[in-house]
Amino acid sequence: MAPAAAKPKNATKSAPSKPGKKPTKEKVFHPNASSKRGKNLVAKDVSSLSLPEIHDIIQSVWLTRHDGALQAEQSSRRPGRPPSARELALLEMKRQDEEVYRTGLTIPDLTDPETITLFRAWEDKSHDPAYLHLLRSIRVSRENPETVVLEHVGAKEADARRLEKAAADKEKVDQANREASRKEADLAARDVSKMDVD
Repeated sequence: MAPAAAKPKNATKSAPSKPGKKPTKEKVFHPNASSKRGKNLVAKDVSSLSLPEIHDIIQSVWLTRHDGALQAEQSSRRPGRPPSARELALLEMKRQDEEVYRTGLTIPDLTDPETITLFRAWEDKSHDPAYLHLLRSIRVSRENPETVVLEHVGAKEADARRLEKAAADKEKVDQANREASRKEADLAARDVSKMDVD
């Protein structure tokens, strides 16, 4: 009898060991995996975007993000069969996205250079949702492409407004105090002049 060939320890499974069980997939590290996130960002040398550029990005990237999966679902369906639940869900998501864009979509204000700087810092570092309140937000819509509605002022702008309001309030109080001091001085001067007459 010939000895049986020994299997190497690091051999990959080519067939499932049990019927009905899927073979384990080999995990492969992709060298460009971390750089894909940066491809979604605005180019580093662009300080801000114009409103037509923002609408173009929304229409070419955001509204079409489900098209690949939807096309795959439609092509895998046999002729004469009803759409799958996943295809219906993708169609519904696409319809909802178009409706949101038609009525008004809230996005970070990419027309403001300071917001873009903060947005890049958020993209590069944390992706923490608590950071988003720092960003200035606007509402854009397909119905009124030239109109922008300010939804949320950024935290820095809100702080600047708060400081301006505090300075204006302090100036009002100071003005009222100066007026009150002048009135008291006038009354005191009248009292002194009455005493001189007596």
